[in-house]
Amino acid sequence: MNHRRQAVRGLAAALAALVALTAAGCSSKAKSGDGKQTGAGGVKTGEGVTDRTISLGALTDMTGVYATLGKSVTQSQQLYVKQVNAAGGICGRKLELTVRDHGYDPQKALAAYTELEPKVVGYTQFIGSPFVAAVKQRVDAQDKGLVLPQAWSASLLGSPYIRVLGATYDVETINAVDFLLKEKGLKAGDRLGHVYFEGDYGENALKGSKYAAGKAGLTVVEQKIKPTDNDMSAQVAALKQAGVKAVVISAGPRQAASLVGVAAATGLRVPVVGNNSAFAPQLLGTQAGPALEKMYWFASPSLPIGADTPTARKLVAEYRAAYPDDGLDNGIVAGWTAASVFGEALKKACLDKDLTREGVDRALLSMNAHDAGFGMTHDLGDPTAPSSRESVIIQPDKSVPGGMRTVRQPFVSDVAKTYTP
Repeated sequence: MNHRRQAVRGLAAALAALVALTAAGCSSKAKSGDGKQTGAGGVKTGEGVTDRTISLGALTDMTGVYATLGKSVTQSQQLYVKQVNAAGGICGRKLELTVRDHGYDPQKALAAYTELEPKVVGYTQFIGSPFVAAVKQRVDAQDKGLVLPQAWSASLLGSPYIRVLGATYDVETINAVDFLLKEKGLKAGDRLGHVYFEGDYGENALKGSKYAAGKAGLTVVEQKIKPTDNDMSAQVAALKQAGVKAVVISAGPRQAASLVGVAAATGLRVPVVGNNSAFAPQLLGTQAGPALEKMYWFASPSLPIGADTPTARKLVAEYRAAYPDDGLDNGIVAGWTAASVFGEALKKACLDKDLTREGVDRALLSMNAHDAGFGMTHDLGDPTAPSSRESVIIQPDKSVPGGMRTVRQPFVSDVAKTYTP
C-alpha cells in the first residue's frame, strides 16, 4: 500500500513540476503583436499556418503502455494527411503532421508539447489523460490551439480548445456496468471488482462504476495499479477472495490480458469488461487469447474497424494498402475520426477566412452533427459535455476483421442519460 501512495505522490509531484516548467517557458516566450496576418486568398493566419502549409502536431505513445494504440492512431492520421494532400490540401495549403513519441512518460509528453506549441495550429492527437490535463490550464489561458486527445477523462471537459470525441470514461463505464447488469447476470447485492490506473483515466472511470453501483445496489471492490504494473496476479487473488461477480478494468491492453488470463487460470471465471483503451487485437495471439474471447468485453466510443459501414470498409482497404505488414485495430478508427474532425474544422475555418487558432476553434464549435462513419454522431458545440454519450460493446474474436465483434450496438444506458460528467 505504501509503494502505491508513494507512486501517486511521485506522479503528482512530477506533473506539478513540469507544468510549472512549461508555464515558465510560456511566460518567457516573446511574441510580436498578436502573431496574426492576412495570407493568400485574404485568409487570416497565425501559428502553424503559412501561405503553403498548415502544420499539425501529434503527441503519441509508440513505445510505452499504449504502443499498439499509438502506432495505429498515428499511421491512420498520416494516411489521412497523405490523402488530403493528394486531393489538393485544405484552403490551398498542404497539411504537415509532426509526430513526437512520449512513451507514456509525463516528462517527455510535456516537453514535446512545449516544443511543438509555437509551430502548430493544433494537435490531432495527444495520448494520456494525465498529460492533457496537466497542460489544460495553459491551453485555455494562453495557447488556445485545438487539441483532439486520444483520452476521455471528464477532467478535460469545459475547454473550448480540448474536445473529447466520444463518451468520457465515467459515462463509458456506466454503460459498461449496464451491459453487465442486463446481459451478464450481475444483480443487486453483488460485488463488482474494478482494477484501474492511478490518475485521471482510472479514477474518472472509477467514478462511473461507483455511480452505476450506487444506482444498482452493487458494492465496488477497488484495485488501484500503476501503468508499469503488468502482472495482475495479486489483484486477481484479492478480487477472488472478495467474491466479486464481475470485473471492470480501466488500464492498458497488457494489464487487461494479464487480468483475464490469470483469472481464467485461477478459477475466477466472471465476466470482465474494459474501457475502450484496454484492448488490442494483438493480444489474441498471446496465451491469454482464448480466455479473452470467452470472458472479456470492452466498451468503445465507435463501431470497430471491422464494422460493415462504407467508411469502415474503405478505410480498411486503404490502411491495408498503405501498411500491409500491420494488423487492424480500433486505434485506426480513433485516429481517423480525430483527423477528419480536425480537417472538417479547418475547411470551415477556411470558408470563414480565418485559419488562426481562434478561427479553427470557432469552426469546431459550429460542428453539432459530425458523422465520422463509425456509428456515432458527434456534437462538438458544447465544451462542457462529451461529444456523445453512446457506447458500443465489443467482444474479442480472432475470426473477424480486426479481431473484434460488436455484441451491442451504440446505446446510452438510462443511468448515463441523467449523469453529469
